Amino acid sequence: MSTTDAQHSADLNAQTVSSIAHLARLSLDDTQSAEYAQSLNKILGMMDTLKGINTDGVEPLKSPFDHPQPLRQDVVSESNHRDEYQAVAPSVQEGLYLVPRVIE
Repeated sequence: MSTTDAQHSADLNAQTVSSIAHLARLSLDDTQSAEYAQSLNKILGMMDTLKGINTDGVEPLKSPFDHPQPLRQDVVSESNHRDEYQAVAPSVQEGLYLVPRVIE
C-alpha cells in the first residue's frame, strides 16, 4: 500500500462523509456519518488487503463452477399465433398493430 492510499483511507471521517452526503442531497445526522465513515474505512481496508495478494500466474475464471451450466437446445417449441392474436385487434397493417398518434 502506498502512502497516498494510506492517506486517502485515513482522511475518510464523519466530516468527509457528511460533505459527500450533502453533495448527494442525502440527510445524515452526526451519528450516521460516523457509522458510515467507520464502515467505509473497513471496506477500504479490505480493498487494501486484496491489493496485497499475489495473483501472478493465476488464470482468470470463465465461471466459478467446475462444470459449465448445461444449455437447452435452441428449438422452436411454440407455433406462430400472430394471425390469431391480430384477428381481434382494432387495426393491423402488414403484421403490425396500428395505434393512434400520441405525439404531434
